Amino acid sequence: MAWSWTATTTADLRRFLEERGLTSGSLRLTPIGDGHSNLTYLVTDAERSMVLRRPPPPPTPPGAHDMLREARLVRALSGSGVPVATVLATAEVDEVLDVAFYVMSLAHGEVVTDSTPAVLAGSRRTISEGLVDTLVALHDVDWKAAGLDGFGRPEGFNRRHLERMAHLVADEDGAPPAAFGAIEGWLREHVPDESAATVVHNDFRLGNVIVTPSTGAIAAVLDWELATLGDPLIDVAYLLSSVPVPGEPLTPTQELARAMLEDGYASRAELAGRYAERSGRDLSTLPWYTALVNWKLAVLYEYGRRRAVQGIGDPYYAEPGQVEAFLDAAHRSVAVSR
Repeated sequence: MAWSWTATTTADLRRFLEERGLTSGSLRLTPIGDGHSNLTYLVTDAERSMVLRRPPPPPTPPGAHDMLREARLVRALSGSGVPVATVLATAEVDEVLDVAFYVMSLAHGEVVTDSTPAVLAGSRRTISEGLVDTLVALHDVDWKAAGLDGFGRPEGFNRRHLERMAHLVADEDGAPPAAFGAIEGWLREHVPDESAATVVHNDFRLGNVIVTPSTGAIAAVLDWELATLGDPLIDVAYLLSSVPVPGEPLTPTQELARAMLEDGYASRAELAGRYAERSGRDLSTLPWYTALVNWKLAVLYEYGRRRAVQGIGDPYYAEPGQVEAFLDAAHRSVAVSR
């Protein structure tokens, strides 16, 4: 992303953090992650480290990248059994920067993506099971008691989610791009009733958790920007769809979880079985959700591709083959011909 800290913004941040007793003296700001969505920085002074999350540079889609909403959720999940960082401070637009942001504690551990760090080589099964158990814990959160009433609209979530995503790439008459037509039509014809109303992460995968090196346990779940109240099976489908299968072409999200091709990680069937057993939920409609999440990712990548071509978005999305990979996966998941 085309944004960097300046002497002025760094000084403003330093004052903000010092006023709250979080840092003292000069700061070092180091980017964390790939920077294709919200921007994340490791903030360190002489003694302490913490993490700052802010939106990407404008323009941004309406309603997206709401840092204060994300901070609200992370605070609400504290003590819930879902491992999250501690929110240390929040800042409104123009309070420090020209965007809102929040600062949270640093969770120590490893992020696993294309390969498993040597320190975790014996923990592959534990990591797999921890992913499922964390998702079950998230879906068990009493969101009303946690103060999350109004955080989303779980009633009618499935059809509304489908309609909202479709709108991003539809033409002026509301028609989908030709390559999207068959799978979108199938999804519209088979929308299931919501299986439940829970907090959903909407981007839950191996690369969005921090793993404790000594035990393989999940230390923290990251990247809550897409979270809402909705149908928990969308999270299950997203997690399973992010798991690569030997011999199948990889989608971009599966590229970010290549480590799960290594011996020791649970298969998709094993992960699904553990979720069904631990949650007690019926997964018979899961193929619809699997098609939905792959179609949705194709939509989001196509939206990103159009912005990149116009020179107003992240160049990462400019490659059209990424969209095709998700569309292929969506069609395969429910045997719909393209």
